[in-house]
Amino acid sequence: MLLEVQGLTKYFGGVAAVKDVGFQVTEGTIYALIGPNGAGKTTVFNLITGMLQPDGGAINFLAKRLDGLKTYQVAAAGITRTFQNLQLFSGMTVLENVMTGAHLKGQTGFVKSMLRRPGINAEDKKIIEHSMALLGEVGLDGSAGLPAAALPFGQQRLLEIARALASGPRLVLLDEPAAGLNSTETKTLAGFLKKLKENGLTMILVEHDMETVMEVADRITVLNFGQGIAEGTPAEVQADPEVIRAYLGEDEQIA
Repeated sequence: MLLEVQGLTKYFGGVAAVKDVGFQVTEGTIYALIGPNGAGKTTVFNLITGMLQPDGGAINFLAKRLDGLKTYQVAAAGITRTFQNLQLFSGMTVLENVMTGAHLKGQTGFVKSMLRRPGINAEDKKIIEHSMALLGEVGLDGSAGLPAAALPFGQQRLLEIARALASGPRLVLLDEPAAGLNSTETKTLAGFLKKLKENGLTMILVEHDMETVMEVADRITVLNFGQGIAEGTPAEVQADPEVIRAYLGEDEQIA
């Protein structure tokens, strides 16, 4: 098992943002966390990545404890993420943004590379090629030289995903990746995620676009008020009465 979350709990001022949440993620799959606004989904991401420390429970990645580690230690272990609010270097080019992610696994570091220190040309060439390939996967290779801030919002979202992939992670946490995308971009994203899975990458997805979730996810955990209320395949979760009530307050199918 790639990731095991057991009894994860986090309090803010006496209120449980996450309480006794547990799930397992198998390598090479897409796992989704869904639920209404305020259900605790992003808090779970923050706990897994070390941005927050849990008040209870355990997080195991490749059979090693993650809880208690710093964010850079979690990243070094092979986990990366995107954010609900875009976190791009707006003054850098599209290509340079992706290269910052690739340099996390390099020997020289991005700052030294930008300064063009001796002895880095061979590595830098490989990083540029890798970064351009990722941009091609999300349809942004033609915009590589533009400032990141010049891209439309939806394309900036795709750029952030490409940068997250550049470090060669074992697990990627995608927080609302379809937010702000139009229907064409959303379809491109879904196809891209499925291709990444076919290539062996593992992902955890937080997403409100249920059509995308039901299309790409292998298994789903549903959160409501910080607690897990259902877990299963997309078909099982979609038909669960408690899940339907949490979303709609009535017995209707989730679209």
